[in-house]
Amino acid sequence: MQDTKINLLITEMQKLSAAIERIAGPAPAVNDWDMAECFVWGPQRLHLQPVSKPNRVDLTLIRGVDHVRDILFDNTMRFAEGFPANNVLLWGARGMGKSSLVKAVHASVARDAGIRLKLVEVHREDISTLPILMEILKSAPVPVIVFCDDLSFDHDDTSYKSLKAVLDGGIEGRPANVLLYATSNRRHLLPRDMMENEQSTAINPSEAVEEKVSLSDRFGLWLGFYKCSQEDYLEMIDSYAAYFGLESDPAKLRSEALEWSTTRGARSGRVAWQFIQDLAGRLKRKIDLV
Repeated sequence: MQDTKINLLITEMQKLSAAIERIAGPAPAVNDWDMAECFVWGPQRLHLQPVSKPNRVDLTLIRGVDHVRDILFDNTMRFAEGFPANNVLLWGARGMGKSSLVKAVHASVARDAGIRLKLVEVHREDISTLPILMEILKSAPVPVIVFCDDLSFDHDDTSYKSLKAVLDGGIEGRPANVLLYATSNRRHLLPRDMMENEQSTAINPSEAVEEKVSLSDRFGLWLGFYKCSQEDYLEMIDSYAAYFGLESDPAKLRSEALEWSTTRGARSGRVAWQFIQDLAGRLKRKIDLV
């Protein structure tokens, strides 16, 4: 009888312990900043997953966006050196190298300048966990860029409030060692029809979307990316071919590249890269990224 009571007590204690763990959430995993330059945020385990071989290209290969490239590089360098810098929103045309530029600039500053700068990618669906991530990053011994690619918000999506809170900093303020970089095809991070719908149904249309539109205003730098010209597109092709040693007749190379862009109905850095991959495959050449 006594053993039965003890077993029941043990069972109840185990249930209570499990309930406490569910309320408290998962215990943070150990994050080792020396394992990599880039990490991916895993909110389920509160863990920063190291990325041993990031998918990125050399900064010299990003063409047609020289002005914004230099602005982003200077902003990143100032931040890495411990000086004031701005959160950045890179917005504009698809395939023009927004995310590639972020990763390339980080690599250039971290490697070429010899500065311990880390890049942490946050997936779009994990934006609501940003405050938790900030709590972890504020004790990091290195400066950290938090990067969210292809950021936008749709109807009935309230996760933007977590991003807004981080950008505003709240009463505690954004950690001094953390900066946010985001890319988006939308300048104001939400679809136009969503803005127009809220304006048409609101008592005060000008205030109906102010909270959401003002989200993009909280990025200190807006860097715009526009569709590239034929000249810029061909310059990308030439630089890729030269960098990877893909020998080809210049006139034939350009002719094939233009035909490639025509079949896709667009000229962009992404289309140029896809052509180069096709060319390298036809030439039986491997492409090694940085």
